[in-house]
Formats: sequence, C-alpha cells, structure tokens
Amino acid sequence: MEGLPLSSPRTVEEVFNDFKGRRIGLIKALTIDVDKFYQQCDPEKENLCLYGLPNETWEVNLPVEEVPPELPEPALGINFARDGMQEKDWLSLVAVHSDSWLLSVAFYFGARFGFNKNERKKLFQMINDLPSVFEVLSGNVKQPKDHSGPHNSSSKNKSSGKSRQSENHTKAVKMPILPKEEESGNEEEEDDEQAGTLCGACGDNYAQDEFWICCDVCEKWFHGKCVKITPAKAEHIKQYKCPGCTTKRSRV
Repeated sequence: MEGLPLSSPRTVEEVFNDFKGRRIGLIKALTIDVDKFYQQCDPEKENLCLYGLPNETWEVNLPVEEVPPELPEPALGINFARDGMQEKDWLSLVAVHSDSWLLSVAFYFGARFGFNKNERKKLFQMINDLPSVFEVLSGNVKQPKDHSGPHNSSSKNKSSGKSRQSENHTKAVKMPILPKEEESGNEEEEDDEQAGTLCGACGDNYAQDEFWICCDVCEKWFHGKCVKITPAKAEHIKQYKCPGCTTKRSRV
C-alpha cells in the first residue's frame, strides 16, 4: 500500500491530522470520485481494499503482503460485493467499514506511541467532532434547515454568486430586503447556522471567506475547491448539480 507516512504521527494532534487526511480521501472516493472508484472495484479482480491516504487522496489496491501489516488493513474484497447489491447500499457498506478502519489506524498509533488515558480521550473527542464518512455519504449531517424563510435565504449567500466573496453575482439567491432591525436581530442566529453547515464532500465546517456552492437538487453545501467550481465558473451556472446528483441521474 502506498501513502504510509514517512515518519509516523506521534502526538495527538499529528494522529488527528493523519486521521483527517485519510478521512477526506475516503469521502472523495465515495462522493466526488465515485465513478472512478466504482470502475476500479472490478469484481473480476482479486481482493481489493479502499485506502484513504494522509495527503487527502485515496487508492484501490491489493492488501499488503507483509504479516503483520505495518498498519491495520481496511475491509478486504469490497469489489466482490459491488454487483451483488444496490449501488447505494454497497457504497454505504464501504463507508461503514472505512469509518471502522480510520478509528483502528488512529488508535493503533495511540497504542504504538503510548498515549495515556487523557490523550486517548482527547483524540476520540477530536475525531468524534467530525461527521463520519457514512454520515457524510448518507447526508446525515447538519445542513441549512429551510429554504423558504428569509433567514435561510440569507444563509444561501454562501454559495457561488451566493458566496461571501461576491455578493453581486446574478446567481445570488433571491434575498428579501429586510428592515435593518430585523437584519441585526437575525445576525447572531445566522452565524450559528452557518457555523453548523458542513461540506457535503469533505464534511468540514463552513468558514468565513471560503467559497461555497449549494446543489439545487439535494440542497447540500460544498466547498468550491471540493467540487472544482470557482466563483467565475459559478456565475455561468443556472442550476448547479453536485457530483453525487449528477451521477445518480446519469445511471437512471
């Protein structure tokens, strides 16, 4: 398996950063790069595993030959189950096994470098603050609550012409003109809602001044960089469909 860290993470923060990188790689495989991932999991090939790498990439590969392995290994033979169930169920199964593998790698490092009780607890809390791969894939992460009220229209300003970087784009959401008192009254509530918004691709939180775009089909939010959409490109998109929704429609 490629992508083993040249120097293994030794502190709680280093192990957590390793976890985050691998997690983002796995989420990309199951969302943005799902077509490529699906094709690589050919049932005619030998036992294959999905690896998330610390540099936020992924690979489908054969398991390592050394026994015991350098790191815990992910679920073996994911390709054999690909054609035996609905694609959505298969991806969900891979996501659940991926979450299990991520935890095993993180706590392998913890055991290897002698993390004490408090360090293990801190590591788990940091990991637990992120949505799991399965939660991101299934959409069970907090998104903007409602698209009908003035409050939500304001939050939709995070995307494309809807973005904070350019509020003059024609794609900006239909934003009602609110009295100044109401705007200031909603400001704190809006900040709370935005802080809880998670990217549908990587699962990370919304951060101010980042470019975001909202899928007009599933209504999930995405970092522009995660779905390869720039503010300039977003100006010319009348209806944006995320990679997941585009894939679903092409296979119907």
